[in-house]
Amino acid sequence: MILKAYPNYKKKFQFPAILLFIILFATACSSTKYIQDYQSIVKKVEIDSVPEKFEEEAYNYVQKDIRPAPKFSVNVGLYNLFYGLFKIKSIGNPAPVLDSALVDISRDQIEKYLYSKGYFKATVKSSIQVENQKARVYFKADPGPAFMVNKLSYDIADAKVKELYLNNKAQHSYLREGMQYDDDSLANERDRFYEVMKQNGYFDFVRPYIKYTVDSNLNASKTNITLIVDNPQDKPQHSQFTIGETNIIVAPNTDGFPDTITLNPRIFRGIRYTDLSKRFRRNPITRYDFIKQGELYDSRNENITYNRLYEMNVFKNVKIDYFKTKDSSNTVDPVIRLIPQKRMSNRIEGEVPFNAGTVGFTLSNTYTNNNIFRGAERFEFQIKGGLQSRIGQGGSIFSDIYQRDFSVSTNLAVPRLLVPFDIPLMGKNGMPFTTFSASYVYALQKDFFVRRVYLNSLTYDWFETRSKLHSFTPLNFEYRFGGLLLETDGPDEALNAANRELISRNLYNIQLLGRKDITLGIKYTYTLNQDKLLQPKSFFYFRGNIDMAGNLLDGISRLTGAKHNPDEEDFAKILGLPYNQYVRPEIDLRWYKNLGGAKQFVARLNAGVGFAYGNSTAMPFEKLFFAGGSSGIRAWQARTLGPGNYNRGERIVTEESRRTLYGLDQLGEMHIETNFEYRYKLLNKFFGAQLKGAVFLDAGNVWNISSGNPQPETYFDFKNIFNQIAIGTGVGLRYDVDYFVFRFDIGLKLKDPQFNGSDQWVIGKYLSGAEDFKNSYYSTHSPDNYRFVQYNFGIGLPF
Repeated sequence: MILKAYPNYKKKFQFPAILLFIILFATACSSTKYIQDYQSIVKKVEIDSVPEKFEEEAYNYVQKDIRPAPKFSVNVGLYNLFYGLFKIKSIGNPAPVLDSALVDISRDQIEKYLYSKGYFKATVKSSIQVENQKARVYFKADPGPAFMVNKLSYDIADAKVKELYLNNKAQHSYLREGMQYDDDSLANERDRFYEVMKQNGYFDFVRPYIKYTVDSNLNASKTNITLIVDNPQDKPQHSQFTIGETNIIVAPNTDGFPDTITLNPRIFRGIRYTDLSKRFRRNPITRYDFIKQGELYDSRNENITYNRLYEMNVFKNVKIDYFKTKDSSNTVDPVIRLIPQKRMSNRIEGEVPFNAGTVGFTLSNTYTNNNIFRGAERFEFQIKGGLQSRIGQGGSIFSDIYQRDFSVSTNLAVPRLLVPFDIPLMGKNGMPFTTFSASYVYALQKDFFVRRVYLNSLTYDWFETRSKLHSFTPLNFEYRFGGLLLETDGPDEALNAANRELISRNLYNIQLLGRKDITLGIKYTYTLNQDKLLQPKSFFYFRGNIDMAGNLLDGISRLTGAKHNPDEEDFAKILGLPYNQYVRPEIDLRWYKNLGGAKQFVARLNAGVGFAYGNSTAMPFEKLFFAGGSSGIRAWQARTLGPGNYNRGERIVTEESRRTLYGLDQLGEMHIETNFEYRYKLLNKFFGAQLKGAVFLDAGNVWNISSGNPQPETYFDFKNIFNQIAIGTGVGLRYDVDYFVFRFDIGLKLKDPQFNGSDQWVIGKYLSGAEDFKNSYYSTHSPDNYRFVQYNFGIGLPF
């Protein structure tokens, strides 16, 4: 019955989609329907004779309200549709209506822009043509010659300031003789030197002290520029200031400061610390005050102090002011005012993880204390539970609940590195943290296994630079125990044999699900350019991590003379439990290419491998890789791709076994995945946010690499890698409200490695004979249906 419903569903979906397209097309083309008889829609704006390298920027000086929309614009079509039917103006943008005043303003702005780029004799004329309420606007430029910088000279009255400027000129200067004159270069030169002054003690220096004279009355289209730095009025030179006494004052509560404040009479190391709230110890706060007594004023130290105090996540407002001392010592006294945020909070969250084929529900409660030991320590305690069910099998979502999860976790993050030695300049580039974590995880797979894991870890996070983040976990302890729910030693010998065959043939790592063991290891992660991920720039991102376990315990085991033979399942033990020994490196490499505006291209390579050795013959189950999902190969549901050329219908011969092993038999010890995604803007205005689009191509798989696996088709074979690679494509929508993004992706399978030869190119089946193919697949793979199209919902970008 479910399979027979597909054709009708497809037809029902196609008709409204085609109808919506026709309506959008019609409304976009009939923009004049929604304007007055005396008005016209701007269909074209053309700027002629502007030098090529300035054409794109010159167009930006055309007023936005008269810039024509693209042909068959979705923005205009949606606006006309919703405004015409419902009088709603929050979707899309109206068609641009001609306004002669805006044309004149645009002409004047283009002319001024050309002047700012060194075309001092530029003129721009405008003309308008109107026909059938459709307008065309033309701008004709006569730029004239480009003026070049002939000579740079400096008129800086203060000799010390002049020396500072000349010493830093090579590092920051935007001006040079022989360049084309450009207003932006002068402005950038002023801003950069202003920063240099503020970084070298000149507290009261302001930008208006820096001026220019430009002499363009020379022959041969040349100009002379003089940079002028004036002295303060009635003073022979600029003054450098040193830092005096610092006052750090914490407000009594979240409401702010009272009218009168009694300061702490005690000063220690140049800091007077006054905590009106009585909630914060002195050292954790003053540790991140980088404005030191006796040092020259430096705006960089102010910015670092401001950022670190905010990053402590205990203050809702940070304000830094300076007061000059009444004597003539050129000293400024900083005052840092801190308003604490609410100390405790409780957050209840619900999630509905949905993919075509499964649906789930997760509910969690998180208690947070942002200052539990009065040192800005962040303590979290979370309880979380969830269910996962298969859908599309003919019953309700509660009729096939195949997984239940429950966890209790706690974290304590301390804003410093708790080490027995001093680390100079720690915190200059980012807030360091020491995190203690402990959790208990319970997982039940219906009719198959129950799994319990205790996890404990100690992690250090710190910044080498703003773009280089290190994370080191010197202690990672895991204790696993549970059991199989399949009978392999019961009274029914036939059932015992069938279940033993199921385990041996279909899940190589199943041995670890049914035993107690421990893991003691270390982890390290290095991340480059994470701070640039939300910036519209071109850059490379890298994240590499390695997880190693068992070497210390193996050394202890050997020192104690313990003997073991893993091949015969005679494992060495510590405290009566076998220990895992493995290494698991993984990399995530991305290239972000900015294509202007909201357009961006992203290429990604994500790869990892887990190798068990020594006291282990297989990786722990939780350390295996999977393919598919909303942030991976999006044409496949998570844990339903691979490994290698694995085919569930051929390997698992009964429907009940396929149902039991769902989500467990398609894992691997190695994965390689690559993604290509083009991102662009669809609508500027869509219910108060931006609507963006994406087109993507994903490829990859997971594989096994350890010897002894009874499934040779799951092994990685470099010579056969293309035959083992899955390929999918698709499109996506992103509803961007600045502080988070709702994401919806539709993935389409192109090549599926579970089949053989040309049959792998399932896109051909999708285009012709899809229903027969799905019926045939279901007959050998039930209860699994074959889905050419996969829907994914998520929050945030996939990468």
